[in-house]
Amino acid sequence: MVFTIVLRVRAFRLECSSLFGAASARRQLMPARETEAIILKTFPLGEADRLVSFFGRTSGRVRGVAAGARRLKNRYGSTLELLSHVQLWYVEKETRDLVRIQQAEPLESFRKAQSDYGLSTGLAVVSEVSELVLPEHEVSESMFRLILLTAREVERTGDWALPLSYFAFWTVRLGGWLPRFDRCAACDAPFGTQAAFYDPLQPGLFCEKCRRSGMKPLHQEARILAERFTGERLDHMAFEKAMQASARELREASLTWIEHNIERRLATRTLLETT
Repeated sequence: MVFTIVLRVRAFRLECSSLFGAASARRQLMPARETEAIILKTFPLGEADRLVSFFGRTSGRVRGVAAGARRLKNRYGSTLELLSHVQLWYVEKETRDLVRIQQAEPLESFRKAQSDYGLSTGLAVVSEVSELVLPEHEVSESMFRLILLTAREVERTGDWALPLSYFAFWTVRLGGWLPRFDRCAACDAPFGTQAAFYDPLQPGLFCEKCRRSGMKPLHQEARILAERFTGERLDHMAFEKAMQASARELREASLTWIEHNIERRLATRTLLETT
């Protein structure tokens, strides 16, 4: 009788061990997800790891840990540089906020822009804006293509002036924050050839009569450039000298509207003033 009971206990333990072992194996063999991604930001984590914020084409904005990425010899190489275009594999668990990045392979690098201080300031603004306006885990094909197009043009042209103006304008438009460019937000009077005015405290463009002290102008040429942005691809546009002032005005207005809607000042915006 005792011998029978011992056998049953051993059989029960063996069955439990088998069940828990299978569950553990399933956790260890959890399949990695794969996505085309743009690296938005990285932060040091511990002595050897990096916290990585990436924008996946099929995953949206996600944060994860790249184990060992800060070691001299690591499997990531230069794939985690700012705005690098990569193919990325990661494991996600329901109980954890951060995913575990397993592998990243380069698809496209922007080494000239990443290594040049002046150009990297433009990439930094794109990175910060994207990090702040993109909701977590929300897929946006339009924003993915916009970020990638902007980085490519900064790299190709060696200048961030037009690409960043295009990026800021389209971010405002895709976010649904773009005011009317033809009429005053207060009195509905048409601007015609006259300048419109804006400030950081309220959305909209205002006419000469409705403007308040401290408002900045957005001239007709800048509004015409905005119309060109809506109908032309950035990589099909030539940046002429005559466009410089208009591009700057439109960029400054768009960044102001972004700050108004995210309710915070962009830290990287001041870098543009020093380059």
